[in-house]
Amino acid sequence: MSIGEEDDRPKGKPAHEIGGDLSALSADELTARIALLRAEIERLEAERARKSAGRTAAESLFKR
Repeated sequence: MSIGEEDDRPKGKPAHEIGGDLSALSADELTARIALLRAEIERLEAERARKSAGRTAAESLFKR
C-alpha cells in the first residue's frame, strides 16, 4: 500500500456536524453528542494549555 492510497478512501460521516439538523435525533442521541462534544472541548483545552505553556517557556528563555 502506497502512502497516497489512504487518501483515496471515502471518509466516514462525522459523528457530529456543526450546524447540522438536530430534529431527527432522539434525546439519547442528543445526550451522546453532547458528551462527545464535551470530550472534544476538553481535548482542545488541554492542547491549548500545552501550547500556551510551551510558548511561555520559550518566551522566558529568550527574554533572559
